[in-house]
Amino acid sequence: MSATPQGRGPKRANGEREAEILDVLLRADTALTPGEVAERLGGEPTYSTVVTILTRLYAKQLLVRHSRGRAYAYAPVTDEDGFAARRMRSVLEERPDRQAVLARFADGLSPSDADLLRRLLGSDPHQDQ
Repeated sequence: MSATPQGRGPKRANGEREAEILDVLLRADTALTPGEVAERLGGEPTYSTVVTILTRLYAKQLLVRHSRGRAYAYAPVTDEDGFAARRMRSVLEERPDRQAVLARFADGLSPSDADLLRRLLGSDPHQDQ
């Protein structure tokens, strides 16, 4: 007996589904309802699964929503770079020794990324040249 319902592929992890739905919303030029998200995903996952995932993403404060007719329309709170920055902050906040984490992060940067970070922090090593 198969572990998956007939006609459907293997079950995907919630994180994968969340990322897939978030990607649809990031590529959209406007907020989308669950039905519009499900349609753009080709009907897989189901509408009810899309609603559940959108609700979770909203609860995680990754999405904003507003009423549109009888449904909510959802949009990301930031762009892809903003989400990457949020993940970096989240990892930093999980560790008790922020200085050690930041030092290790900085040590692993390429010279060009280290220069970029210095410029962004206002201490450009090339500004006197």
